[in-house]
Amino acid sequence: MADEDVPAEEYPAEIEEYLTEFDSSVDSLHNMVKTMVSVSKNELVQKLDPLEQAKLDLMSAYALNSLYWTYLVTQGVNPKEHGVKQELERIRTYMNKVREIADRKTAARLDKAAASRFMRSALWEPGQEKANATPGGSQAKERKEPSRK
Repeated sequence: MADEDVPAEEYPAEIEEYLTEFDSSVDSLHNMVKTMVSVSKNELVQKLDPLEQAKLDLMSAYALNSLYWTYLVTQGVNPKEHGVKQELERIRTYMNKVREIADRKTAARLDKAAASRFMRSALWEPGQEKANATPGGSQAKERKEPSRK
């Protein structure tokens, strides 16, 4: 329905609010796209590491397919029965894989040598001799008297 068909005062207030929000979202999207297009892809990709490049490509593909989904809805086509649904699911699968890779990079790592030292120290009981207690390999019980002058 066009604006000329129904006067503005006959629109329900809810629809007017939704349209206002939609208009601001479209303006925001337009500004983001304008920013993305202003920089060449080669320049942008050179500044990113491979993981960030993958995130950018997936985000772009997801955004375009989401916009196409919206377009189909506005044309009265059920997007759930269209191929765009499978494409969005495929992209989500890859986004999850990239997220797992990023999470692995930031995950805590175990220092095996430090962990074994902690365990050896925690399990040591008095009366047991420690091997390699000092750098020379001598036992910890041996103490040198300080030299008196």
